[in-house]
This record gives sequence, structure tokens and C-alpha cells, in this order.
Amino acid sequence: MNEKQVHKFVQRYLETTGCHIMEKSPAHFQVKLSPQADRDLTNRPYYWSFVDRTGTEPETMSMLFVTDKSKYDQSVAAAAAVKTPAPAAAQPGQQAPTGIAAAADAAIGRTFGYLNSSLNAAGVRINREDLHYGSRRLDQLFESAKSSGSYVCLFQEPDKRSAHPLQSTAYSAWLGVNLKVEFACDMKREEIHSFGISLATGQCVEKFHDQLLQHKMTPKLPPNVHTAKNALTLNKAASIAEQTLERKLRTYDYKWAEEAAARLDIELSTIGHYYEPLLESAEEENRQTLTEQFERRQEEIKWQYEPRVTVSAINCGVFYLQGIG
Repeated sequence: MNEKQVHKFVQRYLETTGCHIMEKSPAHFQVKLSPQADRDLTNRPYYWSFVDRTGTEPETMSMLFVTDKSKYDQSVAAAAAVKTPAPAAAQPGQQAPTGIAAAADAAIGRTFGYLNSSLNAAGVRINREDLHYGSRRLDQLFESAKSSGSYVCLFQEPDKRSAHPLQSTAYSAWLGVNLKVEFACDMKREEIHSFGISLATGQCVEKFHDQLLQHKMTPKLPPNVHTAKNALTLNKAASIAEQTLERKLRTYDYKWAEEAAARLDIELSTIGHYYEPLLESAEEENRQTLTEQFERRQEEIKWQYEPRVTVSAINCGVFYLQGIG
């Protein structure tokens, strides 16, 4: 993810979780966290247990999220330079600041400029977090978004409302699930598959997420809409998605797995040539230790080279779409 993608994700997260954005630019957000975001991001379990026990109005933290460090630091330095008065000219008989003194003055100016930029209007210090792909805080945002948005229930917004107040449009439910497939050995490749299964007919369509993007969705049932009765359970629909994906994966070329298995045999043979003579010549008290090392090394190599395909669900939801699918 680049800076723009991180910035877009952070903005969507803050808006979705109800955080109050006090200040923003293309490089940063200064926010007061919502209770939900504060619980997920600030690691204050004792405080929130106190709030839950006593019913006290929570006081959430304010944070500065920097999504483009270089651009933000440049803007802060420029603002500090505008606020910092130019040094007075040396009076007769006084020595002009040396290079070291000037550098020290500049460092102090930068320091106090940075501190001021991290204070809110009430003079309260705001924690700064530099967000980039791989940073701990951004990973927290990902986990928070994943746990809160792992399951949704949404309705398609109709293109136009019915002119007749008693006319009702039929909607049918679809189970939408996004699955991640990992092809792993000493190398790794991932694929995302999105399936939609009609709970009314059992029809299964691929690239269901792309289909949903063509509609406006809402968490509330629109007026003049009724939902059709489901013919399938969620478990049955999930099994249809699994079977569809399994049939698809069976058509793949697995030459990579054969090559990985060959590399695994070579690696196991190599460490066997190393440890087996040691075990034969080792004294009894050392043989057990060497055997454990040998077995542990074999397990490590198998974990690294052994080809495997794993499937995991990223998120899912029930989506009510117009018509009987």
C-alpha cells in the first residue's frame, strides 16, 4: 500500500467507526476517537472495564494519524518557520551566532514547532502515530476493521421508489463470502475469490463483490420492499461456496507443488547426510540431544518446503438484492 491508499483506508475507518475528525490534510488526520475505536486501538482494558461497571461517560483519546510522514513533516517545518521570528542582527561589539549555535537554534525551533503541532486547542498533548504499510498501528486498524466488519447485513437501495404506496418489490437474500486461497511452500501466492449464493434458489455466482459494487447498499430495509422466503440455510449455502471453490482449484496446474516436493526431498537428504554420521558416532549422553535437534530441523524444513493449499474466510454477509435470484 502506498501513502494515498493508506490515507483513503484511514479516512474510511475513521468515518465508519464514528471518530470526530478535528483536522485533516492529504498527509494527516487529527481525531478524537469514538468509543469503539478507542477500545480497539488504545489498549486501555482497565479504563473501559471501569466505564462498563460504573456507566461513566467515557473520555476517549485524541490522536494524530500521519499517513505521509515526509509531506507532513515538511508542512510542520514550514509552519514553524513562518511563526519563528528571524534572528536579530548582531549589534556592534557582539559576535554573530556561530554555525553550531545557529544549528542549535534551528533544532530548538524544529523541536518546539513539532511540539506545538501535537497540541490541541486546549493545550492537551496528542499522541502522534506514523501510519505506513507494516506499522504496528496500521495493523491494529486492519484488525479492528476486520473484526468489526467480518459480517454485515445490507439491502440494495432501489433505483427509484414505487409510485404506488401499496406496491411492494421482492428482494431475495444472498450469502456473500470472500475467501482467501494460499498456495504455500518455500514461496507463497495468494488469491481472493468472492462468491454469492442465493438463499432462495441455490444459484452460485463468482466475483460477487464486483456485482455488489454496482449497487448502493443500506443497512435498513427500504420502503415498499418485502423479502422472499429462504429455501437454503446459511450452512448449506456456505457448503455450496466451498464445493464451487474446490472444483475450481482442481483445474489448476500444480507443477509448483511437485517442484516444491522435490526441493523438500533434497533438503531432507542434505540434513540427513549431516546428522546421521553424528548420531552414529555420538556418545550415549549426547545422542538424545542430537536426535531432538535432527527431528526439529526436519520439521522446520517440512514446514518451509512442504506444498500446501489453505483456504480461509476473510468476511461474509447476507445481502438482499432485488428480484428472486
